Amino acid sequence: MLVSAAVCPSPPLLVPAVAAGAAPELDAARAACADALGVLAAARPDRLVVVGPAEPAAAGEHPQGAAGSFRGFGVEVDVVLGGAAPGGAGAPGRALPPSLAVAAWLLEHVHWSAAPVSALGVDERLATGRCVAAGQEIAAGDDRVALLVMGDASACRTLKAPGYLDDRAAGFDAAVAAALSAADVAALTALDTELASALKAAGRAPWQVLAGAAGGAGLGGALLYEDAPYGVGYLVAAWS
Repeated sequence: MLVSAAVCPSPPLLVPAVAAGAAPELDAARAACADALGVLAAARPDRLVVVGPAEPAAAGEHPQGAAGSFRGFGVEVDVVLGGAAPGGAGAPGRALPPSLAVAAWLLEHVHWSAAPVSALGVDERLATGRCVAAGQEIAAGDDRVALLVMGDASACRTLKAPGYLDDRAAGFDAAVAAALSAADVAALTALDTELASALKAAGRAPWQVLAGAAGGAGLGGALLYEDAPYGVGYLVAAWS
């Protein structure tokens, strides 16, 4: 059963070494993410599942100990999901996609030790029904599950945004922010997949996984951060 959830944006710029001189611009977002992770730890989960958008080749499960890197962004920063895998060895297999690597960095940043960690990369194009079903599967059973859900809102908030300016972006992001603030499962489930894709909102599929996991859990929500630096909507929320 789901006992808590944190929603965080997933830009590699959250990692100060990647942002370099612009790092202070996202200090407030990093602080909000740390607060949201604190809510997860306070819930004393039996396990933490990280969910984030991924290209098809990186979609699927990633175990504790899986490695990621920001070397593709020009910095020699490597991360390991949840620390070493059980038994003390690194986990073999695929590298973490960027969204899950950012999550691994956040967990290292707050020295996460509250519960074992695994991750699920979600294809950004995954249909709503399959996202919801994936969330239901994660939350099935009697163990106490926490979710760390990674993903950005629209990338079309300004002329210089990655997706250029789209007049629909601000309204879409406001609707998502309201849903996250109210822990509104129905509103997240009802997000327009075609609009989300047009607005380059990478968080749509992970948010709908959260909706599936949180159905019937009776959690309350709080929005901890909302802004659109660089023309991209970044939202941080905590559910408990």
